[in-house]
Amino acid sequence: MAALSVDDLVVRYGPRVAVDGISFAVEPGTVLALLGPNGAGKTTTVETLEGYRRPSSGTVRVLGLDPVADRAAVVPRIGVMLQQGGVYPTMPAGAVLRLFASYYPHPVAPDDLLDRLDLQAVARTPWRRLSGGEQQRLSLALALVGRPEVAFLDEPSAGMDPAARRVLGAVIRGLRSDGVTILLTTHDIEEAEKLADAVVIVDGGRVVAAGTPDDLMRSGGGDEIRFGGPPGLDAAALAAAVGGAVAEDRPGEYVVSLAATPSNLARLTARLAEQDVAVADIRAGRQRLEDVFLRLTARPSAAEGERSSRRRRRGVG
Repeated sequence: MAALSVDDLVVRYGPRVAVDGISFAVEPGTVLALLGPNGAGKTTTVETLEGYRRPSSGTVRVLGLDPVADRAAVVPRIGVMLQQGGVYPTMPAGAVLRLFASYYPHPVAPDDLLDRLDLQAVARTPWRRLSGGEQQRLSLALALVGRPEVAFLDEPSAGMDPAARRVLGAVIRGLRSDGVTILLTTHDIEEAEKLADAVVIVDGGRVVAAGTPDDLMRSGGGDEIRFGGPPGLDAAALAAAVGGAVAEDRPGEYVVSLAATPSNLARLTARLAEQDVAVADIRAGRQRLEDVFLRLTARPSAAEGERSSRRRRRGVG
């Protein structure tokens, strides 16, 4: 049985369709990253799984249960990490964690969580005086204190420094080893690439891609070479030299429309060396997850939109 299942989920806010037929399933002990631009339908999907919203149509199940109809049975088995708030602002970190622990029959010892998340030094500090990263770590502790079978983590690394991010990564990997299912939403695509077993990318309320990070990073990358370099390179001159179209995908990120063969790679690197171009990295036949995400969710620029509008008015395209 899937730990989480979403089947043809539709959620409407009046006339607006926020989620338009999303489907996916998450196996027990899996870290799923649910990715998408702002307004893509991620938050609505997660809130429906958490039981805060009812589907307009379709079904969602958490541990085989309806999170609305079976809410009393679902709530003790899940942990929810909010991106902001949810804590009494004057309550010390240790006290609020002990309070939340009292809601569960077999909680994790609060002191153990404070140690794991490097919060012992601020255990007596009120929530409002904690740094953003400390608040995030305390929110994570509150989501885990009840020993959840499923944890929903919303932007867990927001405001964290690199050391805290390493702690977060270790905690998530430990939870996965213990069989906990994790649904992670994040705008940090590199974080998702490192931590997730599976990825679902949504845009416009629909799933636009799903698979393991490796599968997604290999998709569509066989006939292109990507490299990072100084913004504003002469793409036309480089294209003429290497024999394939060159586009600056975004500032300092270039895509060469050539198969990633040894001879093509050698010709490209030789040309860049001749021009004394400092190259950040070269990715042949394999994109970063961020490349996949941007390709699938890119919005046309205002200028492109105007050109498209003019073409439509002229009856072109």
